[in-house]
Amino acid sequence: MKKIKYTGLLLCIPFIYACKSHPAAVSNEGGADTIPVQVMQLTQQSNNAPMAVSGQFTTDDEVMLSFKIGGIISGLNVKEGDAVKRGQLLATLNPTEINAQVQQATLATEKAQRDYERTQNLYKDSVATLEQLQNSKTTLQQAQQQLKTATFNRQYSEIRAPKDGYILHKLANVGQQVTAGTAVLQTNGAESGKWMLRVGISDSQWAVLQLNDKATIQTTAMPGQVLQGLLSRKSEGVDAATGTFSADITITGKKPQAIAAGMFGKATITPARPATAENGTWQIPYDALLDGDGNSGYVFVTDDNKTAHKIKVTVAGIDKNTVTISSGLADAKSLIISGSAYLTDNSAITVQSPKTAAR
Repeated sequence: MKKIKYTGLLLCIPFIYACKSHPAAVSNEGGADTIPVQVMQLTQQSNNAPMAVSGQFTTDDEVMLSFKIGGIISGLNVKEGDAVKRGQLLATLNPTEINAQVQQATLATEKAQRDYERTQNLYKDSVATLEQLQNSKTTLQQAQQQLKTATFNRQYSEIRAPKDGYILHKLANVGQQVTAGTAVLQTNGAESGKWMLRVGISDSQWAVLQLNDKATIQTTAMPGQVLQGLLSRKSEGVDAATGTFSADITITGKKPQAIAAGMFGKATITPARPATAENGTWQIPYDALLDGDGNSGYVFVTDDNKTAHKIKVTVAGIDKNTVTISSGLADAKSLIISGSAYLTDNSAITVQSPKTAAR
């Protein structure tokens, strides 16, 4: 009797499972399985929003001053931070050696002059030949040029300020022997008031910014004060040290009083270029970006909500939850933001609403 009961129970189990409902497989018209995804419409944003940048103040006319010849420094008349005037004597070399060279060149010139005059008189008396006369004249000219060189070198055995400004750095001391061209002092033309803020900008910012774009500048040295400026220069190459482009914002209006070379400052640049397809960007969810490598990556897009396409994009920046794309999405309509990990190029998809995906 028990065997009959157990046998009947086993026969009922298949019928119980047959009555249960199973989730229907998602398939397209051809019968192939499709992958459920979520999409978002792509909207290009303008890059004309103000750009925050930072950098250091400079005058762009900093000069490394040195002696024309080598020697021993006998005098340094300035210290770091001193204000100087154009033509002011800043440093000198011990003049003994250069004065001796000038004297030697002077004596050689006087001797060559006497020899030339003597040969000229002998030539008139037909005692000296024309060749001897020409040779003595050449010797005189060479001695004159050597005297000119020695006199010029003596003139540059001292350093004078090329313009009004400040001493930024003192790179040598009295009694130190220096070679020709060794930097002794660094100056700038801050007295002229041509201050500028040199900042670093990204490639996407470089593409949008134009010369004469307006900017506002702030620094902790002048709390609460805002300086006005214009973008005066964009570099044409990447700085190898920083990996960014550089740009100069020239301060307009009244010369600031509390700024020194190298001081840190922040600026906000307002681009004047109108938004176009070339300088716009797209903000996409972080999860939609795949295989990121440096400033590039891949995303899946769809134009018909039936097929996914994998395309390469250029990454301009990454925030906490979004990624800024500067190129690659111009011809795409919808971005796949969920289910991308299961897709390959030309995968069949079915678009689900957020509510459907939640269930």
